[in-house]
Amino acid sequence: MFRTSFLVCLLLLQSLAAQAADKVIFAANWLAQPEHGGFYQALADGTYAKYGLDVTILPGGPQKNNRLLLAAGKVDFYMGDNIIGQFSALAEDIPIVTLAAIFQKDPLIFMSHPGAGFDRFEDLPKAKAFVGLATLTTVWPWMEKKWGFSRKNVAPYNFNSAPFIADKASIQQGYVTSEPFAIARDGGFKPNVFLLADHGFETYSTTIETRRDFLEKNPDVARRFVEASILGWVHYLHGDNAAANAAIKAQNPDIDDAQIAFSIAQMKAFGIVESGDALTKGIGAIDLARVQRHYAEMVEAGAAAKGLDVAKGLDLRFVNHGLGLDGK
Repeated sequence: MFRTSFLVCLLLLQSLAAQAADKVIFAANWLAQPEHGGFYQALADGTYAKYGLDVTILPGGPQKNNRLLLAAGKVDFYMGDNIIGQFSALAEDIPIVTLAAIFQKDPLIFMSHPGAGFDRFEDLPKAKAFVGLATLTTVWPWMEKKWGFSRKNVAPYNFNSAPFIADKASIQQGYVTSEPFAIARDGGFKPNVFLLADHGFETYSTTIETRRDFLEKNPDVARRFVEASILGWVHYLHGDNAAANAAIKAQNPDIDDAQIAFSIAQMKAFGIVESGDALTKGIGAIDLARVQRHYAEMVEAGAAAKGLDVAKGLDLRFVNHGLGLDGK
């Protein structure tokens, strides 16, 4: 009888604990992939649950604009592409706030064919450039201003690398974690890879955004989500990530183990997550002075509105505290 009563009480406590967890919807900016691994890790290994959160990750995709769901109050948090999106929100008076930046370096790259006269970054401005529309309106103006690239050399990039593979005198945008893998597989050669972050492009990437009203009403939920996500990334990069990778493949069957291994290796090799301030202040770190410097460059390039107080778009209470540094 005592054992039965004990089990009943235990189950009741577990049920109450589950009911007490705060339900959170986190909208991603693309399909599930290793570049989102830390969030899936925190879900798979119970870190979110330990922080009293019942998290649903809503994947993005080519036909989705999940950021609109955040602005409309349909989701609680959003995975921002880069900090430039925060500049746009401020300019349009959209009450979105950036809480953390998981990627210290934006993974955006340009690739060239080896031995074709484009083996240095300084050689790239003279090449035909396959560029996506989003990059053309945000990053390309900075490339023109700082490095002398020209819009007359631009050809549309529609996520098909066949034109680049066929044209040795061309360059193509991509992400350091994915496109070089695809080019090696489909094109049969290893491209030159130039990470824009290593050539002065200072934006943060894979940010955690929320609405200002949600933050004001639920600061502790926001804190717990940011901190659990940071630990999820520590565990994903330095621990057993098999369950997270299984969850990613379940949501996106186009991802395989070889792609996952490549993406993780590239994130580590290029310091996408762990470099800069993240080395001393922890994953997710944001430096206001760096944001202001990047904003000034975007304004100078004509890619951001003038006169914005970028500090109003940031809330740094939950980062820069060294969380997770002792867990590597």
